[in-house]
Amino acid sequence: MGLDRSGRMLAVLSVAPALAVAGWLLAGLPLLLLGHFAPLPAALLGLPAAALLGWAGTRRLGKVVEATSRQVLGVVAVALASGVFNTLMHTEQIIVRRDPATYAQYAAWIAGHGSLPVPTQAWAFGGPDPSLIFKSVGFYAFDGAVVPQFMPGPPLLFAVGEWLGVPFAIPAVLGALAVLTVAGVVARLAGARWAVPGAAAFAVSLPILYTSRSTFSEIPSLILLFGGLALAHDALARPGRARGLLAGLVFGLAVLVRVDGLRDVLPVLAFAGLLIAMRRFARPQGALGVPLLAGLVAGAGAGMLAAYLLSRPYLEYLSGSVKPLLAICAAVLALTAVGTAAAPLLARIRPPAWAPAVGAGLVVLLMAGLYARPWFQTVTRVPVTEEDRRTALMIAQTQQANGLPVDGTRLYFENSLHWVTWYVGLPVVVLATLAAAVLVRRLLRDGGPFEWLLPLAVIGWTTVTTLLRPEITPDHPWAARRLVPIVIPGLILLAMYGLARLRDRLRAHPPSWPRGPGARRWGTALAVLVVLVPPAVTSIGTAFTPVERGEAAAVAAMCAKFPPDASVLIVERVTGDRFTQLVRGMCDRPAAIVAREGTVDTAPEAQVRRLIARVRAAGRVPVVLAADDVQVAPYGRPVQVMALVSRQDERSLVDAPNGTWGLQIPAWMALPEANG
Repeated sequence: MGLDRSGRMLAVLSVAPALAVAGWLLAGLPLLLLGHFAPLPAALLGLPAAALLGWAGTRRLGKVVEATSRQVLGVVAVALASGVFNTLMHTEQIIVRRDPATYAQYAAWIAGHGSLPVPTQAWAFGGPDPSLIFKSVGFYAFDGAVVPQFMPGPPLLFAVGEWLGVPFAIPAVLGALAVLTVAGVVARLAGARWAVPGAAAFAVSLPILYTSRSTFSEIPSLILLFGGLALAHDALARPGRARGLLAGLVFGLAVLVRVDGLRDVLPVLAFAGLLIAMRRFARPQGALGVPLLAGLVAGAGAGMLAAYLLSRPYLEYLSGSVKPLLAICAAVLALTAVGTAAAPLLARIRPPAWAPAVGAGLVVLLMAGLYARPWFQTVTRVPVTEEDRRTALMIAQTQQANGLPVDGTRLYFENSLHWVTWYVGLPVVVLATLAAAVLVRRLLRDGGPFEWLLPLAVIGWTTVTTLLRPEITPDHPWAARRLVPIVIPGLILLAMYGLARLRDRLRAHPPSWPRGPGARRWGTALAVLVVLVPPAVTSIGTAFTPVERGEAAAVAAMCAKFPPDASVLIVERVTGDRFTQLVRGMCDRPAAIVAREGTVDTAPEAQVRRLIARVRAAGRVPVVLAADDVQVAPYGRPVQVMALVSRQDERSLVDAPNGTWGLQIPAWMALPEANG
């Protein structure tokens, strides 16, 4: 296989995942909004849409990557190994305790019903009642129904697994596609020689393993963001309006996957403005500006429309951060318009001779400051909302388990760059910092390499803003998910470029010892090991231990024990959080939480008995559900419907996670007798 053919294959393989995901989302979202998201219409629209975008994004691609067949096969092998390994080690997070189970329940509902919102089925409890609560963790009450938290993009993808009967395999498949995507960007910007090491360093990093085994939003987001970078690179290499439009669309659809996508694509907005300004100087790349901007607005607009129509309470919950972010977007758009109009004047400005050196120095100082942050700052937050108080309590409990001083206000955000060093290794961070400094210096000195401007802006902006304010509960590996969409793959990309530059310099100016091609090969192998070994060592403690296994079987067994015409009253707090939507969506039984009084964990007995009578009057069989037998015993004979014993993620606050914790989830039910 020749270099051109192999290079084209690698280029196509690395943009195909993003184009396929984008096509599926563009077809699935309207179907969901219309209430017809079902296997047949989704396949009839989604598959052709994915194929059409794939064709448009890869036709007449030209020479954007030079690769050998061995390099292409190496990348594919890493991706396949990642997919197989993470499929074997998949999790089964469907009992709602954290976000993956919320996504899983969201996906299960739309896969089975094809529409939103989720009806409360209050009729099954004798009609609405002030003591009936239909919302639960991850599912908001809204306009007489229940709407899921989060954006619909990931569930639209995960629903495919529900239809195919392999609900736990889709995250691993997406993880394998992410490996291809990252490898393709590395090949384009650092050289195909570094695609396999870059793919391997990415695939073995613990956060990537972690988010490729369960229903997280970060991996789909990564595919779209890095797929957008690859498409933008290809469009610059061979200018074409269609490819620019596709690049913008893929970037914009990241908002349909995560609201944080708005922040991640801000540099794309500014870059589109720069291209529009370049058009005034007859630069060929300038023709991409308007299509890139149009695609970005269309994709992001679809995401925000979906958030407004399908999960407005979630948008309102995040309003404290979304509104400022929208204001920043408007400001960037306004500045872009002003800059475009004033392009001829701005073009006359030349940066001073010292700007390149100062820019490079600022990059190093910024990273050094982030690394030294724990020595001069302790990030805290005094709880002011119920959500804050629950987070503070969880942090305090985790501190006790970790043997740390108890202070629930601690957020540990000052350690964020140290988190990165756990998961990719200090050599990658150092190489990436030096590479970024070199690129900034070159861009400020002579405007090149221009193809690096957008990737460097996206990686730099998101990395810095994420590390300053991760905005996540700081236990690990949970908090590591914040690093997945941009930070980890971005630093690996920069580190690979750093290795490529170092190799080129050594070839141009070989040291006095050792000499010869053999020495250079050994040097390259050693450099690759330095990049690969640290993340592998961190991952080894948890990579071979699947967590939350057995949940699917336990849930199926529990559902089988409910009468077909049951209406489930959940009388205990934790069980209500975990099982309300699960019973409604996976057991196909109406479910509601009975309101509690004050800070007690169980509902008042008199209230429960009144609701039991209402259920029976509606012609249904009342079922009382709780975590303990004594909590259901007043209403009938206790029957244990779940006794799950499994493993869960460790909750480490100051060290990299290196093991798992035990997990036990009990559930008991009672069938009240008619004369009870």
